[in-house]
Amino acid sequence: MSPLQRMGRWVGQHLVLMGGLLVIVYMFVPIFVVVLMSFNKPKSKLIYRFDSFTLQNWLHPCTDQSMCSALSRSIQIGLLATVVATVLGTLMAFALVRHRFEGRAVANLLVFLPMASPEIVMGSSLLALFVAAGFGGQLGFWTILIAHIMFCLSFVVVTVRARLAGLDNNLEQAAMDLYATEAQTFRRVTLPLVFPGILGAALLSFSLSFDDFIITNLNAGNTTTFPMYVWGVAQRGVPMQVNVVGTVMFLVSIAIVVGAELNRRRQEKALA
Repeated sequence: MSPLQRMGRWVGQHLVLMGGLLVIVYMFVPIFVVVLMSFNKPKSKLIYRFDSFTLQNWLHPCTDQSMCSALSRSIQIGLLATVVATVLGTLMAFALVRHRFEGRAVANLLVFLPMASPEIVMGSSLLALFVAAGFGGQLGFWTILIAHIMFCLSFVVVTVRARLAGLDNNLEQAAMDLYATEAQTFRRVTLPLVFPGILGAALLSFSLSFDDFIITNLNAGNTTTFPMYVWGVAQRGVPMQVNVVGTVMFLVSIAIVVGAELNRRRQEKALA
């Protein structure tokens, strides 16, 4: 076999792997740019390019207090929306999976509507709802929070419901056969098995809430969140500290994923 044939055979055998690696690299290029620009000292705010290396962006991230205020507000809204949406969504998922009631099929359909609707439609609908309820002149933190809970709720229900659908009911029945009460069965069997789905739903909710711009912009009034701040300053030059925030959020996400995977492997080794 000639070297050219061997090379063609090797490429054919690894074509899928090479394509997957190229897609991953393509997806991570913007993240690499954000990390790189977090160490940038630009000569002009109007030109987004790497000029010189500096650590000042990391040492003094709050040179613009309005950015840190918007960031703090986004984190507060994200955490509150995550807690409320996760609790309500988990209860809804249990109700839809474990109980049979009239209108269950309609409820399943309604859960998917916020996910299928464009954000501009949902944002304008919520704005119309707030105005009709008399909150048109009081748009701000609480209306943003309500809006975020509304669109995060569907993602929580779908995620937790998928976890519950794959749960073996025989495990709970076995626990009750061993004289465990319903509360003990839920606390020691059901909840640990469903918890990965609940945690994933909570992380997804926070990401969606922290990242949202369209729905937030329509229902924010004079309140500014971090995405709205970035959109506003983009017209006159984005400060490099924005890239620091993006890098930190990315590192935190990686740490959570890696920590969860290490914990899963440790539990598998303990059971082996």
